[in-house]
Amino acid sequence: MELHELLTPGRSLTLHAEAGRELPRIEAFEALYNIGCRPRHGEVIMIAGRSGTQKSGLALYWAAQMNLPTLYFSADMSAFTASSRLASMMTGDSTEMVEAGMSAGGRYRESYLSALSGSRLAFSFGSPITWRAVDEELEAWIELWDDYPSVLVFDNLMDFENAESDYTEQMAVMSNATELARATGATVIILHHASDKSWEAKSDPWAPPSRDQIKGGLSEKPELSLSVALDPNSMEFKVAVIKQRMGACDPTARRYASMRCHPETTRFSRLERLTPITPPPTKQWSPLDALNRAA
Repeated sequence: MELHELLTPGRSLTLHAEAGRELPRIEAFEALYNIGCRPRHGEVIMIAGRSGTQKSGLALYWAAQMNLPTLYFSADMSAFTASSRLASMMTGDSTEMVEAGMSAGGRYRESYLSALSGSRLAFSFGSPITWRAVDEELEAWIELWDDYPSVLVFDNLMDFENAESDYTEQMAVMSNATELARATGATVIILHHASDKSWEAKSDPWAPPSRDQIKGGLSEKPELSLSVALDPNSMEFKVAVIKQRMGACDPTARRYASMRCHPETTRFSRLERLTPITPPPTKQWSPLDALNRAA
């Protein structure tokens, strides 16, 4: 990667002036800010968690809510999955309703396309992720916008070429991610896995993994590392700050913030109650029935 060659003195001065500002705050993340988490422009941020804990959902929601110019590299989600989750998030319809509406076409299709029209996210779906592809996507972005993206998301670290199980390659990815953030001024969000086989994973599976459970010890490299977990019974989503260079953190992940996760619409909200509400029995509607009823 030769991104430093793209920096003029004026651009370099601008990057240093902008770096360090706090990222736009998201209403649903209030509890996270309350425990001292301060995500900033130009940082490398890791979101780590065990399998099935909505890491991708959180990254997508965060990027969409900030709505900064964002380039999202997704090797973990297909193009249709990512775009349907984004449409679901924008409209409040479930992903099943989005899929049914897109298949039905007509006004349903147009309504979802209209909901996405204001998004500033762009996706790259190559798998595995390669640095050559990253360079090419950045070159295309600069050609189109005459600037770098404000946010780069990599989903996920182990989907980089040769990084599935090679620690040396994973370290190289983190090193390159840091170089990328420094050279472009972009916030780099990278997703990573925690162990599913540890004693803690088996005894307390709904708790955020501690720093030593993050695979390869790589959560120590970014400026900010977040450990996440999802309780599937209550949909309580827990986020611990296990590394923060410019603020408080808890490597044990015992101190965490809680919010509500809504996987069906890829949304998050402030946690109002800890117990799920059981709705009364209702008629079973198909996704297309629900769309017709809403119309």
